[in-house]
Amino acid sequence: MQFLLLCALGLALCGPSVGQNLSVNPNWREPSTSRSLAQRIAISQDAINLMMQQLDASNGQFANIGYWQAGNVWSVMAIQDELTSTQANKAAVVNNLDLVFGLFSNYDQFGCGNVPFIFNDDALWWATAAMYGSKAYNSTQLLSNAIATWTSVSRFQITQAEAQSGSHPLKSFPIEATCDGVTMAGGVFWRPTSEDTSVNSITTGLFMTLSAYLAEQTKDPKYTDAAVQSANWIKAHNLNTNSIVLDTVSAADCSRSPSTWIFTYNSGKFIEGLSVLANITADNQWNNLMLSVIASAVENTAWQGSNGIVTEGSDNSQNNDGIGFKAVYIRGLREAFRRTPHNAQLRTLLRGYINVQYNALLELAANGSFYSAGWAGPQPSKFTSWGQLAALDVLTAAVEVN
Repeated sequence: MQFLLLCALGLALCGPSVGQNLSVNPNWREPSTSRSLAQRIAISQDAINLMMQQLDASNGQFANIGYWQAGNVWSVMAIQDELTSTQANKAAVVNNLDLVFGLFSNYDQFGCGNVPFIFNDDALWWATAAMYGSKAYNSTQLLSNAIATWTSVSRFQITQAEAQSGSHPLKSFPIEATCDGVTMAGGVFWRPTSEDTSVNSITTGLFMTLSAYLAEQTKDPKYTDAAVQSANWIKAHNLNTNSIVLDTVSAADCSRSPSTWIFTYNSGKFIEGLSVLANITADNQWNNLMLSVIASAVENTAWQGSNGIVTEGSDNSQNNDGIGFKAVYIRGLREAFRRTPHNAQLRTLLRGYINVQYNALLELAANGSFYSAGWAGPQPSKFTSWGQLAALDVLTAAVEVN
């Protein structure tokens, strides 16, 4: 996720469209599956078990993938147990998430001294994994880890007072009170280093989503307030005219990342957070916004083919961040499915879209229980940790949506 802000673009931003299309695209490849629940659970757990062979027990990470990606392996393992009402992965998830929290204060991999390579989003990926683990296993220790990390990162969410004053106590430069006439309050700085100006959607979306989960779990209104502020920041500053989430805004001068920086995980994490926020606030604006982002995301040609198969991060020769992005995207769609039992049309759409990815993985990109990073194929000749990482959320999501 080490993208740098390159240039300023004059983008026209607007709110979500009205009357979004939630019908299944007839051109999508195989939007249904006949596999039984038992088969789907076995397929996803077999893939998890194979991934576990890559674990480095000394640091809770996995061979050949990055720190943030490793956190997402623990996330999907906890989710698998929660939705199957089992504890097959509990010991590994709880022990390793606690191990890493002990190794790296507040899950910050570079948390000693003023090191220039530290990222708030890295800490939030792991804190979110701890949140999933807390929910799955009723673990007070993992909840405590998530809260501690949230508290640390919360210092980098721009408050209304900081925006109005044009300064942030942990930044060495003046910040803009508004961009495009809208307050910068609610945005979360990507990096905690004093000189970095970037406020981006993934860090803000992660903070928003973790805040919403914590509000749901603890009933503390400070988490709800934080989630609403971050949701409003993305809504005001980082949605394009098609309701696709953009990447970065500079708090120093309001310059923007290129409009071509369209990544699945920005929209996916925003969708997940909105689904939780809509539940805990009963404010229909968040549900309506979520529907608009979903309707655009599942038809976005920037990251998928006309057959509906996601193509982002498909290079199987080496790991790259994009491979992990699309797993986060599918996870967000699955959470939206879970939290909208009343919306049959949306659930049909999400079930179909997730099944498109599921069937592509199993039929075009599988070699036994391991998978290619390219979901449209070809089948991999050897196991890769990055291909397996990307597949896990699809396999687990298919357990729930069918």
